[in-house]
Amino acid sequence: MNVVLIVSDTFRWDYLGAYGNDWIKTPNLDALAKESALFLDAFGEGLPTLPARRVILTGRRIIPFIYAHQHSDKVNLPGWHPLFYEDVTLAETLRENDYVTSFVTDVYHMMKPGKNFHRGFEHWHWVRGVEDDPWNPRDIRAVREEFRRATHWGNRPAQPRHWLIQHLTGRKQWQTDADSLAGRVMIHAAEWLKAYTLDNPFFLYLDCFDPHEPWDPPSEYARQYSPTYTDWDYVFPPGRNDNLTEQEMANVRAAYAGEVTLVDRWIGHVLDTLADLDRMRDTLIVFTSDHGTMMGEQGEIHKGPDRLRNQCTQVPLMFRHPGGEGAGTRVSGFVQHQDLMPTILSLLGVEPPDRVQGESLWPLVTSGSNSERERIISAFGRFASVRTAKWNYVAPWAPLLGNQKGRIELYDLENDPQELTNVIGDHEDVAAEFDAWLKDYIEQHRAETGGDLGPGQAISLDDQARL
Repeated sequence: MNVVLIVSDTFRWDYLGAYGNDWIKTPNLDALAKESALFLDAFGEGLPTLPARRVILTGRRIIPFIYAHQHSDKVNLPGWHPLFYEDVTLAETLRENDYVTSFVTDVYHMMKPGKNFHRGFEHWHWVRGVEDDPWNPRDIRAVREEFRRATHWGNRPAQPRHWLIQHLTGRKQWQTDADSLAGRVMIHAAEWLKAYTLDNPFFLYLDCFDPHEPWDPPSEYARQYSPTYTDWDYVFPPGRNDNLTEQEMANVRAAYAGEVTLVDRWIGHVLDTLADLDRMRDTLIVFTSDHGTMMGEQGEIHKGPDRLRNQCTQVPLMFRHPGGEGAGTRVSGFVQHQDLMPTILSLLGVEPPDRVQGESLWPLVTSGSNSERERIISAFGRFASVRTAKWNYVAPWAPLLGNQKGRIELYDLENDPQELTNVIGDHEDVAAEFDAWLKDYIEQHRAETGGDLGPGQAISLDDQARL
């Protein structure tokens, strides 16, 4: 059995028709979902980009994070670090079992110096041009008007080294949607599939940065959702919508929805290629995301460490078995990213490495039962979410920098499933119980999440405890 694993960055679970969305067009993923086991309560464990991918690719939890400063990386979040020297990845495991392993991505964070997320792949292809990727000349004069409209900073001068300048320079070169970053990732993957002639089974990992911001789809995609959409306007909006007009917020929503449809269109290209090659009958297909994003809820736009509500932490997750096993099954109950690797390996009959901490989800599919996990944790930076079927508690799990106190939130999920109203003032006893559980969890698991970033670069528990 072959494996195609597709990860799409910042893809909100509830923006798929398969999860009940009735206004965004995702025909290809919705068709895939009908042939798949669909998990209704899947959540990230470590967020955002790199922590999530480390959990996905190793089947191992990352909370509590360590902090490893990296001089070559502008992002210095807890958990934002390379794979550990002792980690064993999905690609490495499958390669040891005679699989040909291939990786196609435009997620430049995984490809930065020293990040080593291409470990275990015999072939990898990096589509250049996302965000701060040093691919195009960074000249504000070439994109001054686009930058102004994308950010609407008014008279505030553009930072001459801002990453958005780099991104917009490449974006202006697109002629069709095939030139988009999502298009280029999926086209290369499809060509790889067409050229594959070996007898060995293959593992193809596709990781697409869209629909991550900036939300700048080809205009025809966004105008499906707002006929008055204007190119470039607010493709990189502020973190809150307090000062946006109704039309400006409509532009933001249309742009994000357009990116979702763009990603769906090009995933469809890969699925069509598999079908044309008669590979759907011998290929396991998995689709998920690392996290979602706020899209105006509570006045917020974008993800953030203290925005650990379902819009950011819940993810789509579907497994399509080539033999049709589990097709149409909908599994309730908590599952997380660390479960992907052991589930894939169990379906292939491959024993998971000893370091894997997740569980195979397939027994839930075959038995028709739901996950019995009562409580899960998700974290981003120095904030964590503790979630049950009834409550979601969000608070710092480690001291914040400077004199910041950080907001603490509690959501009653039975009465407020969208997590729009913080009720911590009415349930201080519940918050205290969750806070005690969070502190105990951090201490109990601290020894599990350290590691060696290479020979002679071990992270000690003392270093980790400084968080």
